[in-house]
Parts: sequence; structure tokens; C-alpha cells
Amino acid sequence: MDTSDARQARARHAITRGLIYTVLSIGALIAVAPFVWMILTSLKSYREVATRVVFPATLRFSNYVLAWNAAPFARYFANSLFVSLCTVAGVLATSILAAYSFSWLNFRGKDWIFTLYLATMMIPGQLLLIPNFLTITRLGWIDTYWAQTIPWIASVFNVFLLKQFFATIPKDLYDAAVLDGCGHFRYLVQIILPLCKPALITVGLNTFLGSWNSLQWPLIVSRSESTRPIQVGLTYFLTESGTDTQEMMAAAAMTILPIVIIYFFAQKQFMEGISTTGLKG
Repeated sequence: MDTSDARQARARHAITRGLIYTVLSIGALIAVAPFVWMILTSLKSYREVATRVVFPATLRFSNYVLAWNAAPFARYFANSLFVSLCTVAGVLATSILAAYSFSWLNFRGKDWIFTLYLATMMIPGQLLLIPNFLTITRLGWIDTYWAQTIPWIASVFNVFLLKQFFATIPKDLYDAAVLDGCGHFRYLVQIILPLCKPALITVGLNTFLGSWNSLQWPLIVSRSESTRPIQVGLTYFLTESGTDTQEMMAAAAMTILPIVIIYFFAQKQFMEGISTTGLKG
């Protein structure tokens, strides 16, 4: 009887695992399908795209060359890289200092201020477009890198993420550091930051990804090729006479390549930062 129960339990476990793997596989296929469609479309001819052929008869890698030469994409890539790196640096600087203040400093009204700070996450980003645009215009920053970086170097979500990660660090480390004559800045730089590399990498990746894929705001504030990022550059293929879909997909494939490469090398730290954030505090 016990053997029969064990067999039934193993059978139920196997069926459950099979169902879970099936659902996860279907979800993975759904997630990958747009990227597969993009790659296949980038290798088609204009006729094949118009007739909705699924698989191209000939792989036209020349579409990538045509897309690269259709506009100054080297400049667009450089603009996006510069803006994204500057935004990451600004977000890390402000988020680290703010998260440390909310985690380790004691001051009057800290919890209320943090609650109000989190409440700003409920404000739709579209409501900030006009105030930000008016501010940027009065500062004379239209069509500059400042306009694409300064408004986004403070992130409530990233402050919250780092604060939760800082809360997992034992306070005994701070007490020992104080006994050794360590101040707040030295404690932050020499102890906190080395222990929080996964969280910092997570914040950096999220910020880089958001800045790299940003379209609406750069489309408003960038007016020339000297400051136009790659996402705005993709609109070059949208013309009154029609859209060169195959070349646009080729350019889009080249656009996501840096993100894929960065995530490939940093995925371990990224997953660790997400999984360990919020375990305490």
C-alpha cells in the first residue's frame, strides 16, 4: 500500500512538473516570437514583406548594410550610448545617496518623507512631459544632451530597490565600523557598495535599458542628428511614400544587440539583485 501511494505521489509530481514546463515553454515561445519575426522580416525582400511570406526565399543580409547606410546610425548609436551611460551614472549617484539616507541615517520625519517619495510613483509619466518640457525650454537645453539626461537622473523605484537591499546588511557591520572610527561616507564606499554589487548592477541595467529604449521624450527634445538617439533614428524609415519594413527591422535588430550583449554578461548579477532585494526590512 505504501509503495502504491509512493508511485501515485511520483506520478502526480511528474504530471505537475510536466504541466509547469509546458506552460513555461509556451510562455517562452510567446516571448521569443516577436524577436524571431523581426529577424525573419529583416532578411526578406520588400515583395516578401508585402505579401506576408513567413520565411524568406533568400536571406538578404544586405538589408543590414542598407539600413546602416540609410541614416547616420553610427552617430545615433554614439548618442544613445553617451546619454544612457550619463543617465546610469546620475541615477546610481542619486539613488545610492538617497537609499543610504533612508536606510542608515536617523532624522525627523524620515518614514513620512519616504512614504511621500514612494507616492510619486503613482503619478503618470505623461503628466510630467509638459512641466519638464517648459523647464528644459527655459533653461535653453532643447536639442542638447542635458535635456535627455538631467530630468531622469532621479528614480524613485531604484531608490526603493537599493533601500530594500541595504536593509539586508547586518547593522553589526555599521557598529563595528563606527568603533573603528569609520564615518558614513567611508562606510558607504568601503563596506556597503562592495556588498551591494548585484543590486547596483540591477539598477544600472534597468536604467540603461530604459534610457536606450526611450522614444517619446527624445523625440520631443532632440531636433538634429547631432543629439538624436537610435530609437528616434528608427523613425527615418517612416516616410509618406511608405515604410521600408525590412530595413527598419534590420535597424531594430542592430538596436537591441547592445542590450542582449550587456545582459548576457551581467545576467547572473541581475538575477541575484532581483531575487535578494526585499528579503528583510
